[in-house]
Amino acid sequence: MQIRPKKSLGQHFLKDDNIVRKIVDSLQAKSTDRVVEIGPGTGALTVPLAGRFADLHAFEVDDRAIDVISKRCPDVTIHPISFLDADLASLAREGSKDLYVIGNLPYFLTSPILFHILDQGPLFTQAVLMIQKEVALRLVARPRTKEYGILSVQAQVLGRVEMLFPVSRHVFHPPPRVESAVISYRPGNDLFPGSAADLPVPLDRFKLVVRTAFQQRRKRLSNALKGLYGDSFPDGFDAGRRAEELEPFEFVRLAEWLEGR
Repeated sequence: MQIRPKKSLGQHFLKDDNIVRKIVDSLQAKSTDRVVEIGPGTGALTVPLAGRFADLHAFEVDDRAIDVISKRCPDVTIHPISFLDADLASLAREGSKDLYVIGNLPYFLTSPILFHILDQGPLFTQAVLMIQKEVALRLVARPRTKEYGILSVQAQVLGRVEMLFPVSRHVFHPPPRVESAVISYRPGNDLFPGSAADLPVPLDRFKLVVRTAFQQRRKRLSNALKGLYGDSFPDGFDAGRRAEELEPFEFVRLAEWLEGR
C-alpha cells in the first residue's frame, strides 16, 4: 500500500532495497533487544526490522502511515505521537533489554531530534539515523572547520559519532533537494562512559557555555563569553581564541570552572 508523501511532514520515502539493507545492518542490536523506529512512513525500514526484532516500537504522527504499518507489520507497537514526545525512560526501564534507535529523519525536524537524542544519555545503546549529509558533516566536524559548531561539540562530548555512508537523493520518493548520509551515534566515550550522567557539571550548564560561545563564533571568547565569565577565566586558558578553535572537551572544562566559582 502506498500513500502520497506529505510535504508538511517532510516525508521522503526510501525506495532502494540495497540502502534499506545497509541501514538495518548498521544497527548492532541483538534479536532480543528493544528497537525504536522514528517515523516509519510506509515501512521501508519497518518490514525488515520487524523480521529481525520481535520488540519493535514505531513513533508515527501520520494516520495514513499508521494504517499502512498496522497492516504490514501487525506485531509492531505503534505510538501515534512524535518521537520528540517519546518517553524513552519508560521504554528503557521495561525488562532487561538494551534499547536501540533507528530512523530516516524528516529533514525539518533533524536538529530537534538529534539534540533530543543527545540529551537521553545512557538510556539507549546506539542510534542509526539517516539525515542530511551537511548535518552529518557537522556532527563529526573537527575544530577550525566551518562545519564545527554546537552540534559537533555536544555530540562528541556526550558520545561517539561516526558517518557510515552517503545516500543519494535519487533513492527517495520524492527526491529531496539535498544529499543524505547515515550516521551511528553511541552515548558515552572514554572520558564520560555514562554520557551526560558522567559530566562533572550539570548538562544544562555545559550546553549554556557551548551555545553562548557559538552564538558569536567570530568573536574572541573573552568577548563572546563576557556575560558568563566577566573578565575572569581558568588559569592557563587562552580566552583570545574563538569558539571554533576549542576542542570539544575544553568546553566541559570551562563549564566546570564556571560551576565551581
